Amino acid sequence: MSQESLALSGVEPLAHELLSAYDTGQMIAVRPSARPGFDLNLAYQVEAKLKQFRETAGHRAVGRKVGYANKAMWRVLKLDTLLWAHMYDDTVNYADANSATLTVAHPRSLKIEPEIIFGMKQQFTAENSDAASALASTDWLALGFEIIDCPFPEWNFQPSDFVASFGLHAALLIGERIQVRRDLIATLVDELARFKVRMMKSGELVEEGSGKNSLKSPALCVAELGAAIAKRFPSHPLTAGEIVSSGTLTAGHLTSTGDVWTAEIEGISLPSLTVRLT
Repeated sequence: MSQESLALSGVEPLAHELLSAYDTGQMIAVRPSARPGFDLNLAYQVEAKLKQFRETAGHRAVGRKVGYANKAMWRVLKLDTLLWAHMYDDTVNYADANSATLTVAHPRSLKIEPEIIFGMKQQFTAENSDAASALASTDWLALGFEIIDCPFPEWNFQPSDFVASFGLHAALLIGERIQVRRDLIATLVDELARFKVRMMKSGELVEEGSGKNSLKSPALCVAELGAAIAKRFPSHPLTAGEIVSSGTLTAGHLTSTGDVWTAEIEGISLPSLTVRLT
């Protein structure tokens, strides 16, 4: 099937296939990128169709999750910007007192990632903007955990598969939110590029990460996301009220039911966050 014919007739059936896997926890033996004619442009068409299906089913898109927030990976994979997919109201959770239990329906092969989460207070589309501009458009930020799940065997996927498969998103847990006041922006610009995070599993250190691992700063990641969305979908920009999960600060770590993870953070005024998977 050519790219043109796939675009005309294959997007909706593929979206149905991916949605079924998402809803049931089934694996997908042949990933979209291994099928003739499938590329990143078609992946975003599938992602838009998935959003339509989920909204028709009564779910609300509440934000975007980022993937490939690492320019070294762009060169290897021939990308010119980061990638994203929508998150929905049934997968985004808020921690009570910076601790929560989290249940993932139909898990296959879960990984956990610590991320900085942003809440947008106004539309943001500026190209070549800096961290301060991004922060000026945000209402709050928080430490969070994203749980990702891969429908492809052995976590074998390409960027286009990531986009077309909900960005591998399974759940998001958001910790205590701090307001991004104008008088804090200069300090936050510096802190977001320098802070450290420690990933602990059952009290044992697993990995230490940094804000630099998310496009040199999670705030720069938001700026890049706003510009990338505006370029690809100018009529659907990053807008007020959206939540942005800005890219992992460490490697993703395999996890399963019963695991207890804590992210400890230093260098920025955010409390630690603990999650138990059930």
